[in-house]
Amino acid sequence: MKKVTKAVFPVAGMGTRFLPATKANPKEMLPIVDKPLIQYAVDEALAAGITELIFITGRTKRSIEDHFDKAYELETELEARGKKELLDIVRKTIPSHVNCIYIRQAEALGLGHAVLRAAPVVSEDEAFAVLLADDLLDNGGGEPVLKQMIDVYYYNRCSILGTMNVPREETRQYGIVSVEENAAGDSLRVKGIVEKPAPEKAPSTQAVVGRYILTPRIFDHLRAIKPGAGGELQLTDAIASLLQCEAVLAHQFAGVRYDCGSKLGYLQATVELGWRHPEIGADFAAWLERRHAGSAGKKTGKA
Repeated sequence: MKKVTKAVFPVAGMGTRFLPATKANPKEMLPIVDKPLIQYAVDEALAAGITELIFITGRTKRSIEDHFDKAYELETELEARGKKELLDIVRKTIPSHVNCIYIRQAEALGLGHAVLRAAPVVSEDEAFAVLLADDLLDNGGGEPVLKQMIDVYYYNRCSILGTMNVPREETRQYGIVSVEENAAGDSLRVKGIVEKPAPEKAPSTQAVVGRYILTPRIFDHLRAIKPGAGGELQLTDAIASLLQCEAVLAHQFAGVRYDCGSKLGYLQATVELGWRHPEIGADFAAWLERRHAGSAGKKTGKA
């Protein structure tokens, strides 16, 4: 049984919701405490056994390549100063057995187009993962979300979509799946998928978030579908086509999703991971408690 060893990271988006911070800096490099957002997705992939990281980049994303490259000057300086802990952190950004591949996407023509750009480096007989760094998925000390999905893939040998329940009024923000009725468990067979339906038209409240395990047949469907609005190729449309010829499962993962493509989700992730940070977590939690007590005192008129 061939293992899932490749993961695709579409990182060519402009990050306009974070302007001006993303004018010269990729949104994927915005820090959550002391690690850039992309590092959380990469760490999740590494914990799931991924050994080849395929970044679909754009012309303004050079700092992502630099982040995962070897930093000779920095390492030399840290070593000379005897800063062993920091040196270990820098060297462990990417383990030596992991390979990084960078493919330029000249135009951002949709998620489907970004995934299709990875076709030349994915074999015809191997499934692969897709991770969207905007979606920071955290399962605390439990099994990482991608590892959960890869285990489901090994058992079922078909494409897997990471899903979660959302309020019905929010269905227009997601791809929504319909699944087999009266089925039980966390992994259910998908009957249909629709992109951003109105709440009254949504077939369910099971939303697809930024984690996928896809069989290589998805590339044939990406090549066959027609571009939609703005000339973009939608991965959702290709998955809908794939459903006609092979099984696709929706896996409701264990964990919490932070939408770090939005300012609110980004701040929520920063607070939660800062609160749990091994170095500053205790001090940060104490500050939050004092801050909350101070705010409550102001509301009640107490000093």
